[in-house]
This record gives sequence, C-alpha cells and structure tokens, in this order.
Amino acid sequence: MKYKDYYKLLGLDTSRVTIEEIKAAYRAAAKKYHPDLNVGDILAEERIKDINEAYRILSVPASKRKYDRIWNSRNNVKNYHNLKGKNIFSMFLGNVENGKTDDKNNVKDAIRGENVETEIKVSLEDAFYGLEKKISLRTIEGKMKTFSVKIPEGIRNGEKIRLIGQGKKGTNGGKNGDLFIKIDIEDNKDFKLYGCDLCTDLKLTPWEAALGSRVNVKTIDGETKVYIPQGIQSGEKLKIPSKGYKDGKGGRGDLVAEVKIMVPKKLELNEKEMFEKMKEMSAFDPRKG
Repeated sequence: MKYKDYYKLLGLDTSRVTIEEIKAAYRAAAKKYHPDLNVGDILAEERIKDINEAYRILSVPASKRKYDRIWNSRNNVKNYHNLKGKNIFSMFLGNVENGKTDDKNNVKDAIRGENVETEIKVSLEDAFYGLEKKISLRTIEGKMKTFSVKIPEGIRNGEKIRLIGQGKKGTNGGKNGDLFIKIDIEDNKDFKLYGCDLCTDLKLTPWEAALGSRVNVKTIDGETKVYIPQGIQSGEKLKIPSKGYKDGKGGRGDLVAEVKIMVPKKLELNEKEMFEKMKEMSAFDPRKG
C-alpha cells in the first residue's frame, strides 16, 4: 500500500493538532478542490478523494493515533531506519497473513450516506387541500424508483418534505442518507400565491364600476360576495380577509382582488346607442384630470 501523508493533504505541517483543527483544515481543502470549482480536472478529482480519505482517518481519535505512529516514523529519520523491512502499515491496518486480517485493528468506520435533494411541482389546489402523490425519480444507479409522498394541506411554497433513509447508501454499515423533496407550488389561471395571500383579477363592467354593485368573486374554495364602491378605478385592489391561502396556524391569508374594467369588444346596436348618448351627455374627460 502506497504511503500517503494525510497531514500534508490537509495542509497541516504537524500531527500535533486537535480534531477541530483537522476539521477546519479539511473544510478548507475540500472547498479548494471541490469538483464544481475544478470541472474536468482529473487531478483535482483524485485529490479530493485523498482529502476525504485523510479526513476519515484523522477525524477519529483511535485511527489518528495509529496513523500518527506511521507519520512520526516517516518524519523521524532515526526511527524510520529502525523500522526498515517492517510493514509499517500493519500498525494501522492490522497484520495481514495468508489473506487474513486482524479484525480488531481492521474495523472501518461506518459512514452515513449523503442526503439527496430534488424538487417537484404541485398545483395550487393540491397544495391547499393536501394529497398523497406518487413520484418517480432516477436513483444514482440510473434506475427509476417510485416514492409515495404525502403532501400536507397548506404546505408552504419552497418547503421540503423529508423521506428518511431514501438518500445515498451508507458504507461500512453506516445509515443511508435522506431524500429531501422541495415543493414548488404552481400558480393557476385564477390565482397567484404571495406568502399566505392569493391574488386574483376582479373584472367589472363600466356601469358596475361607475354605479357601484355587489358581485360574486371566485375563491380557491368557492365564491364570496364583494361590495364594489361607486367610481372604483382599474388597478385598485379590494382585500377580502381570510379567503387566501392557509397560514399554517389554523387561519388563512387574504384574497386580494385587482379591479379590471372591461369594455365589450363588439357592441350590440342598443349598446352602441347607449354609449353614444353617454358621450353626448357626459362632460367627463379622464385626460383632463
């Protein structure tokens, strides 16, 4: 087995360092040689493997003590010459004889698998009412796997659902990582979600806006009546309390309705005559303030 200077790999000059110092050195080295910052660099890929290996050994006091005996011998000429001909790695890996190992000294640390994160789109209605949804994802082995995900009612946009043990597999008996599913709530043609509030368009006829009225407004779970004050303008907003999205505390946000005054694209004969009379009778000119 080729000797590797684990301390040098982590940027350390001595074995007389604490576990916290080793962790700090590991984070710095891992960041420097991270694959995302060294795309296509094969040497960086090999270096990060060695860095991870060094951290696994040096971050555990028992294995660090064993490795320190090797490291100290390699960095002390007198002691190193005295160990010539001896397999110094047996001090760390255990004695290997006739294909057998000393299990007591060859115990490997259990390593937990990495967490995996993905994202799924959920309709606004499904998020509001909640549902159980089956999703198919491709595993790291390239195979498709189906998961049953329970989406609680009123889940927030961007919230994550955790599936325990569905991440990457652990090694040496370590636990599997977890799968985190981020929820992306999709707006629909009627409503847009802003925090706990829902926004919608309130379309009015010119006479409803001018005279005032009571109209039905669609909500995510039905309808409600809204009073329209006389002379309301396009772009004004009416707030309808407790008719928005669920707030996670047993209540609901508001429904915000933005007024849009609509004019018929094609006028019937009597409608045209009515508008022509209004034109003659009315002194209103919005361009004059």
